[in-house]
Amino acid sequence: MPDAWLRLALAPGVGNTSLIRLLTAFGSPEAVLASGRSALTAHLSRAQCDALLAESDAVQLDAAHAWLAQPGNSLMTLADEDYPKTLLEIADPPAILYCKGRRSLLNQPCLGIVGSRNATPQGVRDAEAFAHALSDAGLTIVSGLALGIDAAAHRGGLAGAGSSVAIIGTGLDRIYPARNKALAHRLAENGLIVSEFALGTPPLPGHFPRRNRLISGLSRGVLVVEAAPNSGSLITARVATEQGREVFAIPGSIHSPLARGCHALIKQGAKLVESAADILDELAWQQRLAPPVLREDRPQGEHPEGHECLAAAYPSRALPETLSDPVLDALDGAPTTPDTLAQRTGLTLDALSAKLLTLELDGRIASLPGGRYQKIH
Repeated sequence: MPDAWLRLALAPGVGNTSLIRLLTAFGSPEAVLASGRSALTAHLSRAQCDALLAESDAVQLDAAHAWLAQPGNSLMTLADEDYPKTLLEIADPPAILYCKGRRSLLNQPCLGIVGSRNATPQGVRDAEAFAHALSDAGLTIVSGLALGIDAAAHRGGLAGAGSSVAIIGTGLDRIYPARNKALAHRLAENGLIVSEFALGTPPLPGHFPRRNRLISGLSRGVLVVEAAPNSGSLITARVATEQGREVFAIPGSIHSPLARGCHALIKQGAKLVESAADILDELAWQQRLAPPVLREDRPQGEHPEGHECLAAAYPSRALPETLSDPVLDALDGAPTTPDTLAQRTGLTLDALSAKLLTLELDGRIASLPGGRYQKIH
C-alpha cells in the first residue's frame, strides 16, 4: 500500500494541492499511476506529468521503506480510517503524513500553543505551565518544536495526561533546531512528531507557514503566549481564525515588544486569557467529562471505573481533599508571592508556576493583583 502513495509523494514538483486534485479525479494513487499522459494533462503541467511518469527514485524509495521499518514510524494517508477528521475540515489537508510515535494522539482533542522563539523567561514559564494544566485536563498540546515557547509547550504537554504533538517543517529524519534533539526524542517516545514533508527535506523558510496551518487545523483553539508584530505565531493565529478555530492570547506589559502581537490579536477579537481555566471555560471543557486518556500500558478496552476513571482523565483534579499539597501548606492565609512560595517549598519557579495554575484551575487558590496567591478555604 505505501508504495503508490510514496511514489506520488516523491514525484518532484507535484505538491500537495496537485496530489489532492489527482486523488479527487482518479480515486486512488494506484489509479493515478496507471493513467496515461493524456489523462494526466488535464490536471498537471507538462513538467509535473514528466515527473510523475518517470521512474521513481529508487534511493528515495529504499530510504523511505527503511525508515518505515523502524519501530514507531508510520505513514498516514487520506485513505486511512484514523486520518484526523479535524484536518479534513481545512482547505488544504495533507495527502500524506509521516508519523513518529503515538499517531492515535492525532484523534484526541488538541489545543495549539505557539509563540516567540526568543521568548522571555516569564513567557517560557507561562507556556509550560499552561500546557501542563491543559494537558492534565485531557487536551493534547500541539506546537512546532521551535525554540522558546514551542519547546516549553511540548515540555508542559508531555508532563500532563494529554501528552504533546510536534508538527515540523522538515523531514522526520532531521531534527531542527538541533538544540531540541533531546526534546524530540521524548516526543517520539511518549508523544508524536508529524511532518507532511518527505524524508531528507531541509528546513526551508516556506515550509514553516505550511506547518502552521496543521498546528491550528488539528486544534480546537490556538493559544499565543508571546509574539512580536508580524511574527509567524500571528500567521498561525490568522489561519486558525480562517479555519474557524478559537484564538487565545496572554496579555503582557505595554513596554514589551513580545506583548504587542498578543495585544494586536486581542484587539482583533482573540480571547484574553489569564489562566488555563479561561481556555477550558471558553471551550466548554469543564461542562463535559472527556474520555479518559488511556496510557500505553493499559490493555485496549480496559477502562477504570468511578474515581479511578476521573483520575485517569483529570489526574490533577482527582480526590483533592485526600491529598496533602506542599504549595497549599506553604500558603498561610495571607496573599503570598511566588518567590516566597518557592523559598518555602523548595520548588523551582517553573515547577511552582505549573502547580499554581493547576491549583487555581481546581478552585483551591485564587490569583490576586500584583501576582500574589491566596488559599481558598
